[in-house]
Amino acid sequence: MKINIIGTGYVGLVTGVCLAAKGHLIKCFDKNNDIIKLLKKGRSHFYEKNLENLLNKNKKNISFELLDLNSEKKLLNCETLIIAVGTPTNNDKIDLSQIKEACKSIGKLLRNHEDYISIIIKSTVVPGTTDTYVKEILEDFSGKKIGQFGLGMNPEFLKEGNAINDFMNPDRIVFGYEDLKTLEYLQKIYRPWKIDKVEVNTRSAEMIKYVNNSLLATQISTINEYSNIANSIGNIDFNTVMNAVHLDSRWNPINKENQRVYPQIIDYLKPGCGFGGSCFPKDVKALSALSKEKGVTPLILDSVIKVNNDQPKAMLSYLQENIGSLKNMRTLVLGLAFKPETDDVRESVSLKIIKHLNDLGATISAHDPISVNNAKKEINLDIKYVKDWKKEIFNNDITIIATNWSEYLHIKKIEKKLSTKTLFDTRSLFNKRDFKYLKYLNIN
Repeated sequence: MKINIIGTGYVGLVTGVCLAAKGHLIKCFDKNNDIIKLLKKGRSHFYEKNLENLLNKNKKNISFELLDLNSEKKLLNCETLIIAVGTPTNNDKIDLSQIKEACKSIGKLLRNHEDYISIIIKSTVVPGTTDTYVKEILEDFSGKKIGQFGLGMNPEFLKEGNAINDFMNPDRIVFGYEDLKTLEYLQKIYRPWKIDKVEVNTRSAEMIKYVNNSLLATQISTINEYSNIANSIGNIDFNTVMNAVHLDSRWNPINKENQRVYPQIIDYLKPGCGFGGSCFPKDVKALSALSKEKGVTPLILDSVIKVNNDQPKAMLSYLQENIGSLKNMRTLVLGLAFKPETDDVRESVSLKIIKHLNDLGATISAHDPISVNNAKKEINLDIKYVKDWKKEIFNNDITIIATNWSEYLHIKKIEKKLSTKTLFDTRSLFNKRDFKYLKYLNIN
């Protein structure tokens, strides 16, 4: 199929490259000319594992154009137009300004466009957006009704650092549609994928995305609260507590060979320093704001947000309880991205930890394999950014693992040389039995 995509951010570019790899003819549009120039050279403006390789392997099926919202010939020369622009959260509410701008322009172009084209929202939007807000804008500016053009919602379930694999090997695909021809187009786009496909109206598709992310965030905050309670009680091995909980067959079934399955969901049932990134924080806040607008008090969602906001400070309080004041303590923070295998620092817990350390008077140095430049844009503090953390670790009193990059496993090899140091492992990259010499702390 001929598919055009507005937006070459994380969702738009990954979607375009993966659909091109399946044989579709893709044209991606963005209003940032520097990004377009970079993409035409086969380079991505953000880091995602295997993205550039897949892009360059499928150059014949994908092209990039500077976005001209007045060009009907370029923008509507397709069967399906996917909108994948940003939907950030402002004042805890979803900001639909980019969706609005795109839909207004598309609507104007549709007015004189004779061929049927289906508009698919790929951006994450709160339930009820596509079939009301988007539909009304498109109909008002085009003078047409649904049926004369198509409208759908196709949510993404991409984990940064594993997005290519998630797209190419999904666990399900959701088709939200407002007309049957759009459903046919969605079925055609995803025909190469032999996986469960859920067909629903657009607001149900939107809700699936939000419930999915909010439930995972809820698990993270819930376990962190239990961990904080255990730490306050004292003399509780919370790691063993959770291992025992994981053995409940409802979390961890036993198969026919009498073996544990260890499903991935267990990863969200472990204590840590909280969640960050571009999805969980904004999605929980947006759904909470929407529920309040509808007259429903989101007790659980608001608690999830509060626990997560408080978690970095709670962790540093735990650290102080074990080693004393952090004032003037030389502290190395390992990891700045919100998770490994990405350079994304949006809502990164690592940066929140650094800000709290600064408030407590610590002397801070920091390392990350790929996200230092992005971190510098987000945090304006007196921090020493280092390239060689293996050397820097000997110059510090405390090392905090804030992102569990695999290269930090090297600490285990040099443990004897760190016998006078403290390692605070906020991501449970290690466990206590891994160390005999240095002082090892985690929140388990």
